[in-house]
Amino acid sequence: MIVTDIIEVTKAKSRVFLDGEFAFVLYKGELRLYKLRKDEEVSEETVEEIFNTLLPKRAKKRSLMLLQKRDYTEMELRRKLLDGEYPEKAVDEAIDYVKSFHYVDDERYCRAYINCYASKWSKQQITMKLLAKGIDKRMTHSLYNELLQDGQLNCREEELIREILRKKHYDPFNTDSKHRQKLYQHLLYKGFSMEQI
Repeated sequence: MIVTDIIEVTKAKSRVFLDGEFAFVLYKGELRLYKLRKDEEVSEETVEEIFNTLLPKRAKKRSLMLLQKRDYTEMELRRKLLDGEYPEKAVDEAIDYVKSFHYVDDERYCRAYINCYASKWSKQQITMKLLAKGIDKRMTHSLYNELLQDGQLNCREEELIREILRKKHYDPFNTDSKHRQKLYQHLLYKGFSMEQI
């Protein structure tokens, strides 16, 4: 294999192209360690070591570093690693590694998220936010209902609607139909059903 190009991404790291195709991103010290230079040949063993040892190890460390700062869903962490241009195989290994220690646990994340936002948002709004984070809709609904039945969620959606209306200074006796319709649309947008409203 020939190193056809090495393009600097930042002062610390560069993209390496092998035989004209993007291969991986390496730090300057790693380029020196593996003696990678433009227009020079690189052995299959070296490339395999980079793909099978170096990059998975670095992806695991990157995952742990990210998880020190905040919780991620599996999809969010995967996206973050792929954005860092780690190969798919290294990303899979890193995800499996952190999942084995329950550092990434979508069910735990979903429970915590529901507990945090159930007093502010509708079930539908929470479901949509979690869906964007890669949490399955069925899991969200199941955990939401379980937490509600166990009495761990101290608010009902009807109470949320009343609270929103109070904040919007809704007076049922002194509100014209245009303002009422606007509030109705706002509540629909927030994920409340027509029956609840």
